[in-house]
Amino acid sequence: MSKIVTLGEIMLRLSPEGNKRFVQVDSFDAIWGGGEANVAVSCANYGLDAFFVTKLPAHEIGQAAVNALRRYGVDTRYIARGGDRVGIYYCETGASMRPSKVIYDRAHSSIAEANPSDFDFDEIMKDATWFHWSGITPAISDKAAELTRLACEAAKRHGVTVSVDLNFRKKLWTKEKAQSIMRPLMKYVDVCIGNEEDAELCLGFKPDADVEAGDTGAEGYKGIFKAMAKEFGFRYVASTLRESFSATHNGWKAMIYDGKDFYESKRYDINPIVDRVGGGDSFSGGLIYGLLTKPTQGEALEFAVAASALKQTINGDFNLVSVEEVEALAGGSANGRVQR
Repeated sequence: MSKIVTLGEIMLRLSPEGNKRFVQVDSFDAIWGGGEANVAVSCANYGLDAFFVTKLPAHEIGQAAVNALRRYGVDTRYIARGGDRVGIYYCETGASMRPSKVIYDRAHSSIAEANPSDFDFDEIMKDATWFHWSGITPAISDKAAELTRLACEAAKRHGVTVSVDLNFRKKLWTKEKAQSIMRPLMKYVDVCIGNEEDAELCLGFKPDADVEAGDTGAEGYKGIFKAMAKEFGFRYVASTLRESFSATHNGWKAMIYDGKDFYESKRYDINPIVDRVGGGDSFSGGLIYGLLTKPTQGEALEFAVAASALKQTINGDFNLVSVEEVEALAGGSANGRVQR
């Protein structure tokens, strides 16, 4: 079984029920999630040996986060305990023309203040097949950026494939800071995942396409895919291509490049979206599984796109689908009929 390692922050998500606004509720639903934790859950659901690395307080709220991961089969043995707080984010789910809204309360969380001595990255990467991280982790703090670099170095020492989801977050850092940290880390990366905004803000590559106007034609991306692969030596470059008609109606497809050939997936019309948070993470998890198990990059991409389309029909951050469900959708079964 392939050992998959992810490094990042798991947070407590507090959300109003349904599509209610923050200011009109007296209680919040408590949900666990966070970029790399979401990827670990996806990989565990697909039968891979998934490990999540972070630091959480030793108190009961920290334990609740650990338990949430264990519930879905993620191995938590490398989670360090200590520090003062679990990061929190508030998420208001939009509808129609009203966008979803996220408010962070994550400063000084345990992983943001973790030290290299909290982790034995050589032990963590021993016998690993794949290491995944995202641009959110080094954006949390300078300490977390150093942890990311050390983890990447250990992964390379152990011959581990490294993937990144660029995941730019403007509420965490500026594009100048992002590029100063992210570009040097790219030398460790084999598989680069990111949408058009991420590529521009994290790495300085801009597609020849007006994405805001809904132009998601693959031709506009081919130039930056080639340039990114050439500059950083990526084995694969992949991007989701989202057409955002409203908060609850998106077109969804993706493209991948292996240094020789481009492959564009089929397109899904997701309407209505139930919860799009974690959609990109579910794409990353699906792509990791696909590249490890499918014979071609095209089949790997179709699995990833189908997985992420399904995620957007599920409440919460985690993508709680099986390989069989993803392959049924990728194979053409999209009518939503009751399975009896």
